[in-house]
Amino acid sequence: MKYQRFVALGDSCAEGLDDLLPDGRYRGWADRVASVLDAPGFRYANLAVRGRRLDQMLVEQVPSASALEPDLVAVFCGSNDVMSGASGTEIARRVDAAVRAVTSFAPVVAVFTLSDISHRMPFGWRLSPRIEALNSAVRTAASRYGAVLVDVAADEAVHDSRYFGPDRLHLSSLGHRRLAGHLLSALDLDHDPAWLAPLPGVAAPASVLDHWRWLREQVLPVAYTRTRNKLIGRQPGDGFTPKRPQLAPLTWQQHAAR
Repeated sequence: MKYQRFVALGDSCAEGLDDLLPDGRYRGWADRVASVLDAPGFRYANLAVRGRRLDQMLVEQVPSASALEPDLVAVFCGSNDVMSGASGTEIARRVDAAVRAVTSFAPVVAVFTLSDISHRMPFGWRLSPRIEALNSAVRTAASRYGAVLVDVAADEAVHDSRYFGPDRLHLSSLGHRRLAGHLLSALDLDHDPAWLAPLPGVAAPASVLDHWRWLREQVLPVAYTRTRNKLIGRQPGDGFTPKRPQLAPLTWQQHAAR
């Protein structure tokens, strides 16, 4: 199938963190998918904003996406709902509302499960029940509303640290490339097979020193910022805007960055 109006919705992963380009912009899996879909007349918008939860996306991004009249929408969201402490019941309600809304106006909608972060984060097992609740809700909503399911929960790449950025939460460039491959496969579209091929060699296991540096340089600064923002009434993502708020053709620089 040929898509001409592709819109990405969601949070920091859909925005492209940590797939950094030399000029300081973020690329990400959605940009990579757009580069594969590109053809005469093709246009792409990315409405994702870092830090956003599903309920925020429903209010802020979904109406804008509907106005663009897309023929393909990819929705990657839910990690911030999990991190914020929302209950499994509340997460399921938010997932259902978001998928129902997007499938009401887009003929093809793709949704994603999340991988289990307990494999790469000390004490990450505490989040596993909410991640499982999110993934179950995504699978149920995909079946209920006819969305394309990109089920990466059991992807073997979750065990390879090279697919993740310094915070062990966001995807690295290799991780974004792999996720783009999973989406294109789910849509039954051709892509570079290297995107889903196993990486050569084996990633070095994290040492006690690595865990300490991760805690000091990644976890504690984020915890401090979240606590400070909560005290002053700021939400994660406040002050940030979508990188591609309107449907537009890709530029030659984006093709060169593939």
